Amino acid sequence: MRSREALRVLAEVSESQWGMITSAQANARGVSHMNLTRLAESGDLVRLSHGVYKDAGAPGGDHDELRAAWLASEPARLAWDRLQDKPPAVVIAGESAATLHGIGNFRATRSEFTTPSRKQTQRPDVRYRTRMLTPDESTVREGLPVMTVERTIADLVEQRAQLDHIGDALRDAARTSRLDTDRLTEMLAPLAERNGHAKGDGAALLEELLEVAHIDLGSLSKQIMRMPDLAALVARDYLATIDTSALFEGPEFRAMLETVNQQHAELAEKLTKIVMPSLPVLDIPAESIAAAAAAVDSRLSEVISSVNWAALAQRAKQIEASPADTEQR
Repeated sequence: MRSREALRVLAEVSESQWGMITSAQANARGVSHMNLTRLAESGDLVRLSHGVYKDAGAPGGDHDELRAAWLASEPARLAWDRLQDKPPAVVIAGESAATLHGIGNFRATRSEFTTPSRKQTQRPDVRYRTRMLTPDESTVREGLPVMTVERTIADLVEQRAQLDHIGDALRDAARTSRLDTDRLTEMLAPLAERNGHAKGDGAALLEELLEVAHIDLGSLSKQIMRMPDLAALVARDYLATIDTSALFEGPEFRAMLETVNQQHAELAEKLTKIVMPSLPVLDIPAESIAAAAAAVDSRLSEVISSVNWAALAQRAKQIEASPADTEQR
């Protein structure tokens, strides 16, 4: 087959596979290994790994190495056909899955996959693990079959990844997707005992991971309290959702009011018993003050009555009649 014809055949096959094709897929369509080698030597194809090639004109991708490894796991089948399996036979797992989901800061040194039956490879950059996944434990991301976020986090715990790294992945997952914590708790349950919790207590293991990620309720509450404006908004919005009518009309609230009223009555009674005996003592200074005021009033009356008001009036008229004399004097 001529190179130009071979390229046309490859383009038809690889169009939905990120411009990639395996040797097995090419051979099934009449493109020999010799054709692939010549196309790679001419620069029309790029050899990604053993048995996997890419169109040199296709744009590069962040996960080309992972895609090539997945294609090589079942080299004779096309990607779209493999994705029809529920779940697919080969699913991306572990740190590779976390990287594909964009959660955590893992630097996957090899491509990790799970398969329902044992599968071996001589490639040091590929690892297969045996696991029977249910249909709801896998999804498709970037055109590749991958464990769900919940299954990925549980898988990382099972593979004994560092808890702080898992915490970072959990925090990122909570921010970027709707994390199913009930499902995650269920998946963590079988791993609880070996991680220091009661057997089957997935909730306790999840709580530990949340604390490591600093997104547990206690950590979130402290973060909110460090931002007074946000704390005020949270309190306001929360109180706005509360129906207080039932609270005020309930028997518990009425009983509380009766208790408070009774306490006030008892306090008033105690104050009365303390103050009343002291009232006669307070009468003594009150009587002295009244007597002093009466004496002042009596003396003032005597002074006023002894004044010769007629003489004062006569003197005032004289001053008014001769102001000059008054100034000289």
